[in-house]
Formats: sequence, C-alpha cells, structure tokens
Amino acid sequence: MNIHEYQAKEIFRKFNINVPDGVVVFSLEEIDKKFKLLNANKIVLKAQIHAGGRGKAGGIKIVNNLNELKIQAKNLFGKKLVTHQTGSKGRTIKRLYLEETCNIKKEFYLSCLVDRSSSKIAFISSAAGGINIEDVAKNNPEKIITVKQRLTESVNEKDINKIIQPFALSEKSKKQALHLVKSIYKILVEKDASLIEINPLILTKNDDLICLDAKINFDDNALYKHPEILSLKDPNEEDPIETEASKHRLSYIKLDGEIGCMVNGAGLAMATMDIIKLYGSEPANFLDVGGGASKEKVSAGFKIILSDKNVKGILINIFGGIMRCDVLAQGVVEAVQEINLSVPLVVRLAGTNVELGREILKKSNLKIISAINLSDGAKKIIEAIK
Repeated sequence: MNIHEYQAKEIFRKFNINVPDGVVVFSLEEIDKKFKLLNANKIVLKAQIHAGGRGKAGGIKIVNNLNELKIQAKNLFGKKLVTHQTGSKGRTIKRLYLEETCNIKKEFYLSCLVDRSSSKIAFISSAAGGINIEDVAKNNPEKIITVKQRLTESVNEKDINKIIQPFALSEKSKKQALHLVKSIYKILVEKDASLIEINPLILTKNDDLICLDAKINFDDNALYKHPEILSLKDPNEEDPIETEASKHRLSYIKLDGEIGCMVNGAGLAMATMDIIKLYGSEPANFLDVGGGASKEKVSAGFKIILSDKNVKGILINIFGGIMRCDVLAQGVVEAVQEINLSVPLVVRLAGTNVELGREILKKSNLKIISAINLSDGAKKIIEAIK
C-alpha cells in the first residue's frame, strides 16, 4: 500500500525526523486558512498523487504570495498529472500540500527497503540526489552506494557510516544523519514498510539535514496489524477493480493484455502469464485466488476479470491441492450462469478431484473449452479469441 507524501512526513515527524513545515489542502476554499498556518510567504505547492516525477510533470510550483498560490492551486486541482510512473492516463490531483521553502546547499538520495533477493534490508544512498536520480542509476551507477544488513533490532553505527559516507558531512550534520538512518530503519521494522525513500534529502546552508520529500510503501499482508496505517489509504489512487478484488482477499493486478487469467498460486500465475506471451498474446491481469479459495471467492474473481472491457478471453489454470478442482469448477459454473459469459473460456484443471471437476464442467452444458495441460490451454485460448 502506498501513501501520500504529506502522510509519510507525518509519520516522519512522529519519529523526530526533520521535515519542512507543511499543511495539506483538499479544496480551494481551504487555501486562505491553511496559508495562515505557515510562517512564510514563499512556499512550495505540491500535487499529492501516488507517483514520482511530479516536478517534471508540472505538479510542483514555487509561489511567492497568497495570490500566486490561489492561481496555481486552481490550475492544479482536478488536473490530470501524467508522469513516467502514471502511464498515459495520468492521475487526477485531489489533494495539494503547502510547504515552507528551504535554503538548499546540496541534494542527496537515501532509501531503505526490503531486498527480497538477498532476504536483507538494503540502504541505498547517493550524493547525486534530486529529480534525475534514475539517470544517475543508469549512467553513473558508481555514484550509488548499497549497504545490506540482516534484520535486527537496529542498524549498527559501522553500517551507518558506510551509508552516509557519500554525503561527506560535517560533524553537526553527521549526528543528524545517524539519527535519520536509525529512525527510517525503525519505521521500516515497526510499521512493516517495504520501502522508505527520501529524494531529495537536502543539506541546508546551516548544515541541517531535512527530508524535502518522503515516500513510504507498506506490506499489504501486514496491514491487519496497523489500522492506523490502513486508515491512510486513499481509494482515489487505487484502481477500482483492484480495490474490489482486495475486498474479497484476491491478489489482483490489472495489466494491458486481452487474456484474463485465474490461477491459484503466485508462481503458477507467473508461469501462466509467461506462456500466454510465449504463444503470441498478452495477459490482461494477474489473479491469484489462493490455495483454499471458496466457491464465492472464485465467482468474485471471475466477475472481476470480466469487468475489464479489454478481456477477449479467459484462461483458468488450477492445480488442485488445498483447493479442490470440484470447488473451482462449481464456482466457475455459477459465475458463468450468473453473468451470461460472452467471451471464450478455457479451463485447465489438475490435482485433487480433477475428474470430478471436469465432470461438473461437462454437465453444465456451458461453452467451456477443456485443456489437457498449460501449453494446451494457452494455445486454445489464443486460437479461440482469434
């Protein structure tokens, strides 16, 4: 789960991390009142969407007075902001953040994340922070330092010195950096975050370290432990189909293809998408119904796939273990009968109660194409949509 910049900074404040003073605005009517809360005339106006690249896309403005603020806020509210992370559809701006400006001497990059490939916590730092950090990673990777450590109660000072080494800080700033690294590590562990990113982390002319931006992603599987984090979720930033899927505890990600996929198990889902691409088409989604899905869950997943108007056909690939093939088959039959399916459907079943599942599909008298194996299923659904 992602949250907005201003929400991430609120969490930073609770852990005594330096951030500029700022206030969030939800409408133009709030501008006068919120502006008075800031002890400055020159402020930064920031669009709040769940995507990076806001500055390059025109979503960040510096204004010198209240009148300029109102003009720029009016221009931004309701605007579709298109960045390299939003795709061509962009994101509608429904929240703005007003923040005091800072006297910037240097800009750095700092992040802390769960590195699944090494099963460690990785800190990434660079003296070349700012809006072009992606270019630095691509063209000058030697300017980026990565330090990994095993999950412990805290990060040790030896590792912290490696992390902040590129910043070349004074003693005053170094003490602040030590506190910052310890604090973001603490947030990552205590709040079950998967990523904390500060870009830029700035050094002011007074040698103070301040987080000028803040991004935090959280592990969805741990949100049940953190209702205070879950309450920060902004449904306007979520794909409505993915939101509906989460209500049924389905792992669903919308893609741009034409073949809908329903699979049990993440690895099997990835293999299914790969083989669809191998035979010349594109998957419309990732959908894992889980190992012990009920008929109701399967039916819900089916309807969610079909809510995507780009779907021209569906491939169901189930290996029955905990989840029996007959349960899946009954869920499919009920869903098809209810929604009056109008696209081709190929079903490949294997495992527990597979013969019973196939018999249920056969007796339904529905137009369901049976597949022997995954390769056969991919070929048949691609042929069917042609």
